[in-house]
Amino acid sequence: MNRLGRIAVAVACAAAAVAIPNAGYAAIAQSCPLPVFGPGSSYHPAIRPSDFSPDITNAWFPLRPGTTYLYTGTKDGKKALDVFQVSSATRAVDGVLTRVVNDRLFLDNILEERTADYYAQDRCGNVWYFGEDTATLESSGRVTDRSGSFHAGVNGAQPGVYIQAQLQLGRWFRQEWSPGQAEDQFRALSTSATVTVRYGSFRHALRTEERTALEPGVVDNKYYVRGLGVAEELSVKGGTEVLQLVDVLH
Repeated sequence: MNRLGRIAVAVACAAAAVAIPNAGYAAIAQSCPLPVFGPGSSYHPAIRPSDFSPDITNAWFPLRPGTTYLYTGTKDGKKALDVFQVSSATRAVDGVLTRVVNDRLFLDNILEERTADYYAQDRCGNVWYFGEDTATLESSGRVTDRSGSFHAGVNGAQPGVYIQAQLQLGRWFRQEWSPGQAEDQFRALSTSATVTVRYGSFRHALRTEERTALEPGVVDNKYYVRGLGVAEELSVKGGTEVLQLVDVLH
């Protein structure tokens, strides 16, 4: 990543070495090699479709079909409701069978954005993101923009690691790669955070940092709870978005 430079990569590698003993990391790397963070032009993770499943059981981000997560908060100065629904549907992307998640964002009670996200889990429990179909709508329901949509394996787009099974604190990952469309990246910062939302208060939560080269001045944090998933997402620099978990429907 150009704006973080080599120093950030070095820091991430050092933190990773502390987070997981060398022997353990070597075993994980051999069984499920994860892509090294670097310039997008050289980012080409090796994907074997037979290593992946649409069944997402990662403790930090379980995606059980039929589960719907409801988040409320604010975005762009408007009241926000986000409906994150894990469907029973699957879709093949880049040869990998992925789980389809339907995400609906309402601002001031009007559907603003609808997205179909495609996730898969490798045999070591790492969750990967293989693409999305997104649409921005006007108040009449007419689609006005589809930017941000991408499918891994199409026009140079690549999948990314959404969250690890064995966390390496400080290590940067690309969550997606499609130049000019999808350039999110993240790192895990702590597994001892406390997060309080309307759904409950939780200790030993995972806190992550997310950035994108498409919005270089924006930094977001996410809080994950074991066995539950995302509890809160908020902008900590350059933005005003806050979304908190209020209910989980089965």
